[in-house]
Amino acid sequence: MSAAAAHAAKKAPTVFQTWFRVEVIPIYAVLGVACGGAGWYVTRLARGPDVTWDRKNNPHPWVHIDQQTQLKLMTVKEGQGFTKTYSRDRL
Repeated sequence: MSAAAAHAAKKAPTVFQTWFRVEVIPIYAVLGVACGGAGWYVTRLARGPDVTWDRKNNPHPWVHIDQQTQLKLMTVKEGQGFTKTYSRDRL
């Protein structure tokens, strides 16, 4: 067999073999979790009390929040219990 024939007999890798190698799967998993978490956090920030989506009907949404409403993601201080959590009822 000549070198040209041996080279022609060698198959080029398919797209599946190129993109879905075993050692690349953890990278895809980490990137998927990171993109999902970033999307969730941006959505959470967009629904916060200090974001105004409708300036005509609700220009100051933070005025309608009670003192005992938890606004942050989690409470760090012990004994600082809130009676309710914030949820946007109108834009």
